[in-house]
Amino acid sequence: MAGTMRVPRSRGAFCGTLLVLLGLWGGLLPFVGPYLDFGFEPDRPWVYSVERLQLSVAPGAATALGGLVVLVSANRVLAMAGAWLAALGGAWFAVGTQVARLWDVDGVGRPLGTEEGRVLGEQLAAFSALGVVVVFLAALALGRFAVVGVKEARAAEVHDDPADPADRGREADPDAGTTQPIAPAAGRYGRDAPPSPWGPVPDDRRVAGEREERPR
Repeated sequence: MAGTMRVPRSRGAFCGTLLVLLGLWGGLLPFVGPYLDFGFEPDRPWVYSVERLQLSVAPGAATALGGLVVLVSANRVLAMAGAWLAALGGAWFAVGTQVARLWDVDGVGRPLGTEEGRVLGEQLAAFSALGVVVVFLAALALGRFAVVGVKEARAAEVHDDPADPADRGREADPDAGTTQPIAPAAGRYGRDAPPSPWGPVPDDRRVAGEREERPR
């Protein structure tokens, strides 16, 4: 049903916002890390290289763009496509530094830290752990958009194809599916009640215990 393709924009707000922020973090960390003394050589900001474009900027842009689509889209298919794009960006964050060695790309530079713990933290924050978190959030968004809620299914049934005669009849009759009120009775036995719109009222019957009047 076409009506089930629409989803509330709030459904992707949480995952979409986090994906946008993580995409910006991963794409900009090699360039702004030296400001925080956390990142990769050289130790001066905004140094561009093809390696940084391939390993940081490209997956960061894919993650941020996919997260933005998840955040603002009200179409189920489009939002799921954005989640898949973010998932691909996260996967490249996680494995790109290893796969890129096939075409002689060694990395974005040596970590600025000298201690083993700090070196590990820089690698995880910029690539491996970042990619895992991005893929998790993208998968969570995919799961949320793949489920059709009960309210959405019922709304889709009511607002289905207007070319369908059954749907036209349902939209034209606002009382369809509701209980009709009982016509009020007038007089002791309802003899003076107006004609019922639902058909003729059957003749009254003598109430038990009441004496029938006979003509003299």
